[in-house]
Amino acid sequence: MSPLALLNLGPWEIALILVLALLLFGGKKLPSLAKDLGSGIKEFRKSLSSSGEDDPPPPPPTQITTPEPEPEIKKESPKSKKKS
Repeated sequence: MSPLALLNLGPWEIALILVLALLLFGGKKLPSLAKDLGSGIKEFRKSLSSSGEDDPPPPPPTQITTPEPEPEIKKESPKSKKKS
């Protein structure tokens, strides 16, 4: 069943709608409006059917590296001189 059958539109009603659209938008604007509408419907259907297949894969997880601690340098305390 077509969408037009639900609205019960005959050929005269469709012609009247087209003439009104032509009067409202003008002859130069109608082709671009139809093209934009068609591409919008196409993108909508594509997004419904693909359900995320075209999404790029997530980036690989980054590995967090911690810097190695510097070796500790032991400072010797000054030796006290023994007086004898």
